[in-house]
Amino acid sequence: MRILVTGGAGFIGSTTSAALLAAGHEVTVADDLSTGHRDAVAGGADFVEVDVTDPKRIEPVVADGGFDACLHFAALIEAGESMKTPERFFATNTAGTAHLLASLVRHGVPRFVLSSTAAVYGEPTSTPITEDAAQVPTNAYGASKLLIEQMLPWHHRIHGLRYAALRYFNAAGASPTSGERHDPETHLIPLVLQVALGHRDRIAMFGTDYPTPDGTAVRDYIHVLDLADAHVRAVEALDDHGTLTCNLGNGAGYSVREVIESARRVTGHPIPADEAPRREGDPAVLVASSDRARDLLGWVPTRTDLDRIVADAWTFASRPTNGG
Repeated sequence: MRILVTGGAGFIGSTTSAALLAAGHEVTVADDLSTGHRDAVAGGADFVEVDVTDPKRIEPVVADGGFDACLHFAALIEAGESMKTPERFFATNTAGTAHLLASLVRHGVPRFVLSSTAAVYGEPTSTPITEDAAQVPTNAYGASKLLIEQMLPWHHRIHGLRYAALRYFNAAGASPTSGERHDPETHLIPLVLQVALGHRDRIAMFGTDYPTPDGTAVRDYIHVLDLADAHVRAVEALDDHGTLTCNLGNGAGYSVREVIESARRVTGHPIPADEAPRREGDPAVLVASSDRARDLLGWVPTRTDLDRIVADAWTFASRPTNGG
């Protein structure tokens, strides 16, 4: 297939682009490099520097591409920031995707894979979370993605667009060529590793009074290489499935304290940690059931050990070229 990957200069998009190329697909990456990195674009992929949420700029890219599918990673992703400027998240994530979908439909692109999120669920009533759990986001980021998911069945019903919505939990780890390089960085594992590297003095634990075994929030960390594999399987599975909605996670949760302890083991650094108030919109526990992805995609994550995930992230972060 000839595949358009939006946001393919970012962490997950670049890793998935490499996996698509390895599987024999042709890849065009579209990214405005506002948060992505040109050197992260997978070798062998074509690259177009463009704001994919701008209908006038993305239209000629789609029109001239002859694409068989689009994998859509381009988005604002910081949940905490979404509670300060929700308007940016709805404009970029929701409205921007609506413009992209309109262009895909106009030019007959038949398959669409959405990078969605566990944040669509909000505070779960039970764990592990299944795909039919209530969707009540507790932050504007999750709401912006849920609105996209609600658009997709209409595009399938009216235009025949085949789609997969992949709700994943905390992407982590690194590939040999791509890791997390957000600016500013807000994700826990790279922040903890910045302490080990001497780039920050301490790590903050936001909330130590959650109803969890050690009082800190619990998250399901999924290795980026496992995520990439799931995306390749999903776009190929759309030959046999008109629609797919799947969680992608390990099915096991790790607390903030456990992540910090893992980083101490992996790096050999003490990593001082401070208690801090909860952040608005942060649920106590987010852990996935990925049974549907296993059944429909034949997908089984293979890099589930927390120390393995942290070690791969540490290998990437500690390279001199990445500031290590």
